[in-house]
Amino acid sequence: MVNEILYEDNHIIIVNKHPGDLIQADITKEKTLRDDIQTYIKEKYHKPGNAFLGTVHRLDRPVSGAVIFARTSKALKRLNEMLRERKISKFYWAVVDQPPPQQEGKLVNFLKKDQEKNKSFVVKPDTPGALRASLNYKLLMSSDRYHLLEIELETGRHHQIRTQLSAIGCHIKGDLKYGFPRSNNDGSIHLHSRKLEFLHPVRQEMVTVIAPCPHDPLWKLFEDALTG
Repeated sequence: MVNEILYEDNHIIIVNKHPGDLIQADITKEKTLRDDIQTYIKEKYHKPGNAFLGTVHRLDRPVSGAVIFARTSKALKRLNEMLRERKISKFYWAVVDQPPPQQEGKLVNFLKKDQEKNKSFVVKPDTPGALRASLNYKLLMSSDRYHLLEIELETGRHHQIRTQLSAIGCHIKGDLKYGFPRSNNDGSIHLHSRKLEFLHPVRQEMVTVIAPCPHDPLWKLFEDALTG
């Protein structure tokens, strides 16, 4: 198992996704993180045939961090309901090139996805197909060139954080698609699913996981400063 397991029981498994990992199959037909986890479960628990594994939510390919999979159909159904009812708290860290206009605040926009470009845009509320997107942000700290934001997602739209931050002039390091001038060497962007918090769908206990940041000097600088 190449990815770090952050939480595991009979119902769910949460892993720390590497930047570049695909969550589930796309047109490239490349091996996915879901494939790796299925293999891990099959081998660890000596499962005959393919082990059940449901995808609860997704992270963009260049994004890293905590992602939840369901090990049973009952857990998958309940987690999907919790997502729809916004009962799973999702916090991200983003390294951006400019500080936000305020130390903390709320962004509310209407977004529309361009399928051909695989990119979302901020549009007027009455635009056909526009979806409301909201998030809360907080400036955690700054280095000499970059700024670390914590984002709490309230909705889960396509490329939401990337689109909304870009719209206020905060471009995520490495994110060429949304306005940063240079790509990262490994194709990643500095956006990380840092923390998940929710009531366990079966055990009814609070689950809180924190995903360590990728091995990268800038991530290390911020993570070490904030966690000691």
